[in-house]
Amino acid sequence: MFEQKGGKHESAHQPVLYHESLKYLQAGSTGLFVDGTVGAGGHAFGILSNSNQKTKLLGLDLDPQAITIAKKQLAQFGNRVILRQESYATINKIINELGWGCVNGIILDLGVSSMQFDRAERGFSFSKTAALDMRFNPRANQTAADLLNSLDEKEIADIIWKFGEEPRSRKIARIIVQERPISTTTQLAEIVQKAYGKKQLKTNPATRTFQAIRIAVNHELEVLELGLRNALVSLCKGGRLVVITFHSLEDRKVKLLFKTESKGCICPPEQIICNCEHTAIVKIITRKPVIPSEEEVNTNPRARSAKMRVVEKI
Repeated sequence: MFEQKGGKHESAHQPVLYHESLKYLQAGSTGLFVDGTVGAGGHAFGILSNSNQKTKLLGLDLDPQAITIAKKQLAQFGNRVILRQESYATINKIINELGWGCVNGIILDLGVSSMQFDRAERGFSFSKTAALDMRFNPRANQTAADLLNSLDEKEIADIIWKFGEEPRSRKIARIIVQERPISTTTQLAEIVQKAYGKKQLKTNPATRTFQAIRIAVNHELEVLELGLRNALVSLCKGGRLVVITFHSLEDRKVKLLFKTESKGCICPPEQIICNCEHTAIVKIITRKPVIPSEEEVNTNPRARSAKMRVVEKI
């Protein structure tokens, strides 16, 4: 079992699937690793504390607050850790800039961190009144409010349906347009509640809409597609990519790409002669996704929807 050696893990953010990710990442081995979504440094701490002094880690995150916290959290590892305020979509470029060539392991934890939800001013939470922001990178131009106040009704409905799989997307979009300008988190949450009326749900009805708007603001699925491909390019032979997702849209993309890149031929089944010239570049390590234990979910309810998939470069 992997432990958090070398000091107390003081981050408020509890890493999801912590022990499982370190196991599949083979974090005890010597090498070069990347945490592409370093957050508060939880997984990065585990990788560095369970490896020897020759192991180095590159931590990336668009959130400057995350970089500040990770810098403090990982300070004891000195020059073994390099932190950059960058998107994991550029992972191969940064690895090349460092002269690393390739790396032995990459982890991408795609969930919004506790610190982002818990800081009301970031605008991710529907339970706290704040400006409707939702940007991972505060330097990005468009906030969630900008998006909702500029798109037409159909465009808003399409976003809420496509990225949130929200059955009442059209009604929610119609009310949004009627009540614009939209400026706060609770204002948007109240609009969703109005679309649902008195119907009782197990989860807050705003959950899917907030997810959809956040994905659209941060272009998360486009970044994921590019990031996965650049991560695979960046792995050394035998290196592993560990990806933790938190909703079906992400998991579907990861599953499909891993399946495609583990196959030799990707021609349609009805095609007799192969002419795709595709070759497998990875083998799938986790045939089924790894999910949190009941104990972890009880301790950290935000882990309940997490799924982890792993591939190895061949």
